[in-house]
Amino acid sequence: MALGTVSPRGHDVHLRYRNREVTTADLEFVRRQCASAVTRGELAKAVCAAWQWKQVNGGWSVHACADLLLRLEERGLVKLPPSSRPLTGARRRLADLPLPPDLIALTGLEVRDPDADLRTLCVRPIAPEERLGWRLYMGRYHYLGDRPIVGEHLLYAAFLDGELVALLGWVSAALRVPLREKYIGWDEATKLRRLHLVANNVRFLVLPWVRVRHLASKILAANVRRLSADWTATWKHSVVLAETFVDTNRFRGTCYRAANWIYLGETAGRSKRGNHYLHGGTKKALLTYPLGRDAMRILRETM
Repeated sequence: MALGTVSPRGHDVHLRYRNREVTTADLEFVRRQCASAVTRGELAKAVCAAWQWKQVNGGWSVHACADLLLRLEERGLVKLPPSSRPLTGARRRLADLPLPPDLIALTGLEVRDPDADLRTLCVRPIAPEERLGWRLYMGRYHYLGDRPIVGEHLLYAAFLDGELVALLGWVSAALRVPLREKYIGWDEATKLRRLHLVANNVRFLVLPWVRVRHLASKILAANVRRLSADWTATWKHSVVLAETFVDTNRFRGTCYRAANWIYLGETAGRSKRGNHYLHGGTKKALLTYPLGRDAMRILRETM
């Protein structure tokens, strides 16, 4: 919805964010809260409580609300309390921080086929104290680097005979993916009700010194077998469809195809910047994997 339009409630709409209309009355409320809140976290919690803005699992949507508040400040509509985080230049570099023992890989020792026993493969969610190590390896070895992950997500580590060999990351599904909508048969209303049941594999890193045939597809298969149960344990709802976007200028997506993922086609090459979608981005192959026989039926349910 464009700036300056009128919502069904009869108020001017200044911004539409994740299907939430921010009206003049909403802005006035946020400005009053900004004047009294001590921290941005406190402000986000107060706004969530006033608007009854909750996640599917019943918890407050604090991360989404914090992002919305930043968008409002970018437009000059509100003035947020000072950030409690140190300036970027003053932050310690990830490379200077200690690594949890379980995520210290022996980088001088290559893992190759003759030494590999795929029966020893273990894929598990990382522990809270391993999060820094996961980020460090992504920053060093993944082409997308270490980017913030907010909202519902799960991070995994894969071990072969006790040695770290790969890392994976899953997040909530993107809002607008026409290829996926067509494949499922979603109309807009059903998509908005069922989108939380889709998880997006945004990171898959096999460490560069690991050379084992079929390992990547085995890791994917082991990960998706437990993904829904782990998501339920962490976020209090299941997921029934996995998706991923493969940059075909860099990769062929062979491991996904070998793990029986379904190729849906090539995206239009749009990228999201803040609250806007930009054209001219890299086109990517979209692949999906239903996490059960009833996945499509569950996704299409209207109630």
